[in-house]
Amino acid sequence: MVNTGRERIRLNAGVRLLALVALSGTLAFGQGRDEIVSVRVIPPADFFKPGASYLLTLEVNIQSPYHINSEQPLEAFLIGTTVDFKPQAGATYKEITFPPSEMKKLDFSDNPVAVYEGIIRITAGVELAPDFWGQELVVEGTIAYQACDERSCLPSSSAAFSRTIKVTGAAEVLKREISKKGKVPEKQEALAETKPSSSEPKKEENAREKKAAGAREEKPVETATSAGWKLREAGGQLAGKGLPLVFFLVFIGGLALNLTPCVYPLIPITISYFGGQARGRKGNLVAHSVLYVVGMAVTYSVLGVIAAFTGSLFGTALQYPAVLAAIAFIMILLALSMFNIYELRVPAFLSRIAGGSQKGFFGTFFMGLTVGIIAAPCIGPFVLGLLTYVGNQGSVVLGFLLFFVLTLGLGVPFLFLGIFSGSIRRLPRSGAWMVWVRTIFGFVLIAMAVYFLKTLFPSSLYYALTMALVMLVAGIYMAWIEPTKASGKTFVFIRNITGLIFFALALSFAASGIQGYLDEEVTSRLRGLASATGASAGVDWRAYSDEALAEASREGKPAVIDFFTDWCIACKEMDKKTFSDRDVIAASRNFVMLRSDLTSEKDPGIRALYQKYGIRGVPTYVFLAPDGKELDDVRLVGFEAKKDFLLRLKRALELSKR
Repeated sequence: MVNTGRERIRLNAGVRLLALVALSGTLAFGQGRDEIVSVRVIPPADFFKPGASYLLTLEVNIQSPYHINSEQPLEAFLIGTTVDFKPQAGATYKEITFPPSEMKKLDFSDNPVAVYEGIIRITAGVELAPDFWGQELVVEGTIAYQACDERSCLPSSSAAFSRTIKVTGAAEVLKREISKKGKVPEKQEALAETKPSSSEPKKEENAREKKAAGAREEKPVETATSAGWKLREAGGQLAGKGLPLVFFLVFIGGLALNLTPCVYPLIPITISYFGGQARGRKGNLVAHSVLYVVGMAVTYSVLGVIAAFTGSLFGTALQYPAVLAAIAFIMILLALSMFNIYELRVPAFLSRIAGGSQKGFFGTFFMGLTVGIIAAPCIGPFVLGLLTYVGNQGSVVLGFLLFFVLTLGLGVPFLFLGIFSGSIRRLPRSGAWMVWVRTIFGFVLIAMAVYFLKTLFPSSLYYALTMALVMLVAGIYMAWIEPTKASGKTFVFIRNITGLIFFALALSFAASGIQGYLDEEVTSRLRGLASATGASAGVDWRAYSDEALAEASREGKPAVIDFFTDWCIACKEMDKKTFSDRDVIAASRNFVMLRSDLTSEKDPGIRALYQKYGIRGVPTYVFLAPDGKELDDVRLVGFEAKKDFLLRLKRALELSKR
């Protein structure tokens, strides 16, 4: 029994947040890796001049579904993206600038990770010396990166780039040098040795390059490739467990915003206006209602898209505690306005623009476009909070869909009452109960403030307990303390139900936080005991070797080989969340558990293992029968939760006995 390098790595709270990054990539080692990232050099001009400085752009295309780590990963063991230029006499490269990274939160991670995906642009300055006498500048280099997808991470790789740029004025420089020294400079002689002996091959090379560049530019990169990738990325996100709940809550939020003092009184007035415009025609009344909602959808969906685009500008800023604290402070200020401590007011000229009456279908559409201005005092704080959330996520498609869903929630009453116009008489009267509804959004904004401070808490337990406290106070206040009075038992019933919902949320946050804390403590103690005793207190891991496989065969036991690396977050997550489970530990006693460290991928022995077992990213778990043959049906690549991995172990044990 030995302690492997991975077991010695100390896990901290940040790993949980970053685990999402490691759930990626399933390509075989050495196959297709060069296609994951491609680089194109974009010069600012067709010709360069000696003695001048220029700003080059490296357009990096990262193929879906992969992403790569940013140049400054949030954990020291992650492999960051780097750019290296090949030196050339007379040219100096400087000031390499990376774009802001995207702060992504993956399904099983609590904190964001800094990554690049889709198409990014890296800039670098290049300065030609005044005595640069070459007739062309060859910009060459490589971008080193680590690619991951939603299952595992691939070994580090690199993508080469090259672009030849003509240099004008070189002849004049050469003449000056010859006149000074009386002979051809040595640098020029060296360059001459590398030039083609004939101009024809160079013409053919330039023609091929021009043709290739033209082919690449036939399809706009930003509008086709980038947008298409974003759509696929958002589709993958929508399959996550958390987003359906977010969409549901946003829809419910849109419905609830109709009950605020700024919106609810507008509903019967607006529907009556539709009826006047329709002149008694049912179809026209429905058309006006639909156009009104479409107008709202245009306004809010555009806001969502803008928030997602601009979100990338401050994505890296969210790594700084001061920025997170400022956002939380703004959320608190907005929440106070929902508690009627002070009132947000829309400028009078905007109210006049939004309230201006327009006739016909266009007038109805314009009313929908501008209704947000009139209702801003009530719905504005919630919309601003949602804008900040979308900006943090950085997905254009997600931003559009979230605000479209919000519009559906806001527009349902108008659509329903437009179709069933007679139902407008059954609407409850406006009253103080709408102030009570607005207070709910105050607590929602406070919860969002706590959410943005999440990474500043000492541990996930403190965050969960703080969120539970907010929900508990909200339940008590909304059910029994909030001073709004309303006649009838219905309002009292709704208040109590709302209180119970907040209590349930408080219990959920507290339970998940305590459970996560206990899991961390158990894992930490198991590792501490293993370190102190020199043996594994959990899974009985042994170092992989041919001798260990032969011993497993002699014992008549199946074997599990765990292939891992030091930079693999999913590997650490498996240790933390799966191999720490007592049921998994117990089931592992039926196997010979082996581990192989693939970190030094350039080692010939490691490369041989990649080829022998056909490794597809890490972690990879290979299950062998007692006779040494692989149980193909149960191979695993990437992270797997403890319940699913336990079923996999049981399945492997059954197959090995046949």
